[in-house]
Amino acid sequence: MPTRLMLLDTASLYFRAFYGLPDTLVRSDGTPVNAVRGLLDMIARLTTDYGATHLIACWDDAWRPQWRVDLIPTYKSHRVAEEVAGGTDVEVVPDALEAQIPLIRHVLDLAGIAVVGAAEHEADDVVGTYASHAEVPVDVVTGDRDLFQVVDDARRVRVIYTARGMRNLEEVTDAVVVRKYRVLPEQYADYATLRGDASDGLPGVAGIGEKTAASLLLEYGTLDSLLAAATDGGSGLSNPVRARLAAAADYLSVAPTVVKIVRDLELPSLAEAGAQLRPVTGDSRAELERLGLEWNLGGSVTRLLAALDRRG
Repeated sequence: MPTRLMLLDTASLYFRAFYGLPDTLVRSDGTPVNAVRGLLDMIARLTTDYGATHLIACWDDAWRPQWRVDLIPTYKSHRVAEEVAGGTDVEVVPDALEAQIPLIRHVLDLAGIAVVGAAEHEADDVVGTYASHAEVPVDVVTGDRDLFQVVDDARRVRVIYTARGMRNLEEVTDAVVVRKYRVLPEQYADYATLRGDASDGLPGVAGIGEKTAASLLLEYGTLDSLLAAATDGGSGLSNPVRARLAAAADYLSVAPTVVKIVRDLELPSLAEAGAQLRPVTGDSRAELERLGLEWNLGGSVTRLLAALDRRG
């Protein structure tokens, strides 16, 4: 089987599993297990359907890094449940999902699935670093369109987009990004900076929406070139757009750093992380099977084990 790396935006997937499966899926003591079951089924299906030989569950060691908040205080502010002075703010996570996260980590560990995070960085940054340096084809699995900026046909990096559900997965390539947004993947971060993103607390440039942002990038190529044109009286840029960019100068001086995914983290290699998928054997397999029964994980553990057995 040809080598192929799959990178999971893990939180995106377990949130989707939690909301996509009924909360009646519980352990005998009433503890919910829908997110665990859903995530295991996703991994079993995705690795099989897309022929992954290596897998990394990328983790949010900091879901709202302070350095991003320092630049744009509204960054993800609507998702803060509790502010923590000198530490990572607590995210709004339903109690029924929060209770399942330790079990998710434990099951992934028993299954030999690599989990990689980076201090003061989000899973997106871990994805971006691996995707940018991988020497093999890469599938990034996410429901977050921010990761469209890592799509790169030349480097064989695509996104498996889950926003419409696991029954309607979309393979996002260069052409798909262009069709959806009229920008290239390498322009996507500049596009998102200009139009803003309420889901991340990014205000954007007032008066510049998706169509205008795409048109400006089509003409000028990059945000830097656009801003240079805004200060060049002979550039032909309209006065209303000049005024809007000038009014947003403070935002535009910091937003690209917040929006662009980090691609140069020091992370373990695929071998060091243990990313190669292998059958689960010995005590780990026995413990997984025991947990499957004890925690009412149904056939999810069985399906995951079977998917990994095929990697033997």
